[in-house]
Amino acid sequence: MSQANSQQQTPLLDALRDRTNHHHAPFYAPGHKRGQGISQQLVDLFGAAVFRSDLPELPELDNLFNPEGAIAQAQELAAQAFGADSTRFLANGSTCGIIAAIVATCGTGDKIILPRNIHSSAISGLILSGAMPIFVDPEYDRTWDIANSITPEATAAALEQHPDAKAVMVVYPTYHGVCGDLRAIAKITNQYNIPLLVDEAHGAHFNFHPNLPEPALSAGADLTVQSIHKTLGAMTQASMLHLKGDRLDIQKLDRALQLVQSTSPSYLLLASLDAARQQIALQGKELMAQTLHLAEKARSHISQIPGLSVLEPLNTPGFVALDRTRLTVKVSDLGITGFAADEILHSELGVTAELPMPQHLTFIISLGNTETDIDNLIQACTLLKVTSDTIVNKSFMGGQDAHPTIKFTLCGTGILPVLENGATSHLDGRSQKEDEILSLPRFSTPPLSPREAFFSAAETVAIDKAVDRLSADIICPYPPGIPVLMPGEIITPQALDYLQHIIAAGGKITGCSDPRLQTLRVVRQ
Repeated sequence: MSQANSQQQTPLLDALRDRTNHHHAPFYAPGHKRGQGISQQLVDLFGAAVFRSDLPELPELDNLFNPEGAIAQAQELAAQAFGADSTRFLANGSTCGIIAAIVATCGTGDKIILPRNIHSSAISGLILSGAMPIFVDPEYDRTWDIANSITPEATAAALEQHPDAKAVMVVYPTYHGVCGDLRAIAKITNQYNIPLLVDEAHGAHFNFHPNLPEPALSAGADLTVQSIHKTLGAMTQASMLHLKGDRLDIQKLDRALQLVQSTSPSYLLLASLDAARQQIALQGKELMAQTLHLAEKARSHISQIPGLSVLEPLNTPGFVALDRTRLTVKVSDLGITGFAADEILHSELGVTAELPMPQHLTFIISLGNTETDIDNLIQACTLLKVTSDTIVNKSFMGGQDAHPTIKFTLCGTGILPVLENGATSHLDGRSQKEDEILSLPRFSTPPLSPREAFFSAAETVAIDKAVDRLSADIICPYPPGIPVLMPGEIITPQALDYLQHIIAAGGKITGCSDPRLQTLRVVRQ
């Protein structure tokens, strides 16, 4: 059977459908017994059919950790569709894939090179593995207040200084759709014969249209983790891990996945991966063409609204391509924060963004969006200009205070605020005039490994007493889930200022035991 014909198959979905329609007396988990014992409120909301398919590891449904039947066949089809040598289904989201990738490549004390703007799941991987991070500063766009990718130059410098590193991890694309020069980074990493691990959570669709950025596997990645639910048609929490080449110990990876995945994975999620793969494999080019059309329509109209601007490619080492289905709109020129704009759009105008930030909003445009969605987005952004004028006028008349515009950059030793005169305030008190793009091969290591700090005795101190102490927690705005503080890292005044600014502007902070941020947990001295 040809590959094109085989992609029409859905072995796992078919097996689940067959078991759903097979009548028998169930004396196995889950306790609701194919929906017979489920709450009527859930039935009213979701319908009864979905619960009949909520089944466990029945013989006909295969086993995720020792696949020989339907799951094995579904994973093989996914590998073909996404250009991998082999694929693993993930029922615990991309988080478990990122953690497993680090655990499978690094042990206690081993070095791994990764960007400072990494997702918090990678920090969990460092804690579980005991690896020591070598953080590389990403290229930073001061105008947009956006951290791009790490550059090939910075990667090469980090590997030259740390040739004993066991792996390199890269975020590709970033939350904003920014893609660095992954092909160049892969070439550099290959010279050390270590694996290139890629957090491609937001790039599952790249393989299905020529006008999208190059997929990570095609660019030279050894392992990539994709959130199929973020940009394709799977259910939330359904992801895949893809492998190519022989630089990773696959048996060790499979053991690591067993550590971080549930022993009772949801077959609803797993079957959604099978169905989403079939859909994108057979209709991908058409679906992505329509998605790109809708994105360009939104981009074109919103960029013409006074006070709003749309992120476009920079053609720098840390920003060589942009996923044009990802729309980032700067609102700070309206005199309001992205958090305030998000509240207006969501509560008053019926449009909800994916990611609000101090300067801008990011919208995910995917195969599920319609022309009506785009029209509503354009109209809402047009009305946002009018609404923001009212808010700004109130602030000048003694009404509600407008939040100040502060820019920050993630750096290996914390958060550096970028001053309005174009300088960066460094930890030693110096100031350095910068161009619009900060791209220096700077890298650093925390004083204590994340694992050591996480398991060390901790104490809670007032926030003003936390400066220069070592953080005991992973603390980050969510979304995007990029840690501002992590276990073992020095707590700087700049980091605390940034977190307080996020809270004041209406953002959310996770990982802090005190939601008011009046106290912090630190490693006991």
